[in-house]
Amino acid sequence: MTIPATDTGELTLPGDIELRVSAGPVPYREALDEMSARNAAIAAGEARELIWLLEHPPVYTAGTSAAAAELLDPRFEVVEAGRGGRYTYHGPGQRVCYVLLDLKKRARDARGFVHGLEGWVIDTLRDFGVESFRSEGRIGIWTTDTDGREAKIGAIGVRIRKWVTMHGFAVNIRPDLSHFAGIVPCGIEEFGVTSLARLGREVSFDAWDKALIARAGNFLSALESPCPRETA
Repeated sequence: MTIPATDTGELTLPGDIELRVSAGPVPYREALDEMSARNAAIAAGEARELIWLLEHPPVYTAGTSAAAAELLDPRFEVVEAGRGGRYTYHGPGQRVCYVLLDLKKRARDARGFVHGLEGWVIDTLRDFGVESFRSEGRIGIWTTDTDGREAKIGAIGVRIRKWVTMHGFAVNIRPDLSHFAGIVPCGIEEFGVTSLARLGREVSFDAWDKALIARAGNFLSALESPCPRETA
């Protein structure tokens, strides 16, 4: 199926990349089917690249490294996602961005792609006064929560087939944080999750989308070169 987009208004992307913004919640299985078909079409040279902004009804998704013991309370549908990583929650109030790009046109660097996604989210969060960061050994985007502890504000999970990416990231704008209690998010028990709303930032999806797309050019430019290796 093809899931229609809304009028993206002044949101535009550099290059011949389609931008799709879905108006209402998109069931996760439908989005996964759409992504898989589009990924194959891009790889075959039959479709444009795609950046897709959307929201899901409540769902727990299992990555390829998900452990059964980390599914604590399957109160929502559980879907095997095929992406890397472990269990993740998606639901209302969380902005999801699926990124389907052909890395053969860029640096062919999987690590650089993930690094670029992280930087894109970190830079956009800063636009709303939230300082966030990467953490060695912990996947995702982290910030300082209201209690002074580190907490996850954004999840990242990707899959690359024939050098075409799929999946992407999800940022907690204003989700019901109690919904995360049904899983060990990304397999990390020691730290919690937070959101822009919990941090006192009332941000609409429209405002988030505009800020994110305004920084898309920097993200895409970063993919043109291999990710710099860290030095001791």
